[in-house]
Amino acid sequence: LVLSGVADGAIAARRAIGFDNAQATVQGQKVKGVAKYAAADTKDVAIIAAGVVVVEAGAAIAVGDSLIVDTQGRAIPSTGGLTVKTGAVAVTSTAANGAVLAGGDAPEFVFADALQAASAAGQFVEALLR
Repeated sequence: LVLSGVADGAIAARRAIGFDNAQATVQGQKVKGVAKYAAADTKDVAIIAAGVVVVEAGAAIAVGDSLIVDTQGRAIPSTGGLTVKTGAVAVTSTAANGAVLAGGDAPEFVFADALQAASAAGQFVEALLR
């Protein structure tokens, strides 16, 4: 699935794009997809939002790693901020006061899973978008 948008700032090819159509700049931020090509500010940009994509690595990546973005929109392995340990204990909250609290976005957004390995930043790998 390829979406179109108008770039908000310069976007490098094969880097993650946020929902504001700007290249991702916050580690773990929620993203719309990955830029198919580079785009200059206010120019059309093709955003791959589903399927298999080639993305630039921001660190070493192993096959099967869950991927988040770094501060430059590159893919890096998840820090594990979403891991729920087995045997977890239910927590009660006085803030809930009998109500059900709705959660917000997770601390890091896993956007893909690595199909290829990268030994260092700057390499390009195939990933399966979630």
